[in-house]
Amino acid sequence: MRRKFDVTTEQPETASDALSQASGLPRQRIKDAMNKGACWWTLKGKTVRLRRATKELKAGTRLQLYYDEKVLSRKPEAATLIEDKSRYSVWFKPHGLLAQGSQWGDHCSLLRHAELELKRPCFLIHRLDGDAAGLMLIAHDSKAAGALSQCFAGRTMAKRYLARVTGIINTQNQLIDTPVDGKAAISRATTLRTDEAAETSLLQVIIETGRKHQIRKHLQGIGHPIIGDRLYGKPARVPLQLLAAGLEFDCPLSRQRLRLELPEEFSRLGT
Repeated sequence: MRRKFDVTTEQPETASDALSQASGLPRQRIKDAMNKGACWWTLKGKTVRLRRATKELKAGTRLQLYYDEKVLSRKPEAATLIEDKSRYSVWFKPHGLLAQGSQWGDHCSLLRHAELELKRPCFLIHRLDGDAAGLMLIAHDSKAAGALSQCFAGRTMAKRYLARVTGIINTQNQLIDTPVDGKAAISRATTLRTDEAAETSLLQVIIETGRKHQIRKHLQGIGHPIIGDRLYGKPARVPLQLLAAGLEFDCPLSRQRLRLELPEEFSRLGT
């Protein structure tokens, strides 16, 4: 069960003492929740996470604890650093790992994983469904984040995905332009191979827009939902068979054309 605790200190005390007294939770659980990003406070006019349980607080300090045992107990597979390019880094995000956290915690997110591994500021540039896996970029300064975000926001970034879908489909560069949530959405699908015995097909999908669940909705719309898609198809014993496999763009930082591809060990989606 989710519980939210909103506390304003009446006297100088540590964050863990204030939250433990208000919530009735043991200090060790408070410490764990804070370390996993479930506690917030206002610092210099901005609401941010407070992770240090022993932080001495002044009287009148407001704390908010978002406590959900189910969220805090999750142990997702770790992300893998593919390349560190100084101002940004390239990562493999596995199935089940979120791009960023929520008010209930961030230990299950790529952004927090990158912060802990690289010990540098980290900025989210783009998103990828938590159910999906694949390439993601993380920026390490605000100017790099802004410049790279523009590549994703516009149509200057070529985004290539692999999707294993139900049914047999043989198609080459098939245009799918059904609007998503009332907005223009363009995907192009090409069959890479089919499995007659399993009645599945492996598709390459290149998208020109980045609407929420665009590929999932588009493939379901042509009658070939992605295997493992619990929202637009049927649940399966395997994770969502959708993989962000490649990015190609003119890098605004290096002024060079870049092509980023997932290493082979991360780029397999069944048969």
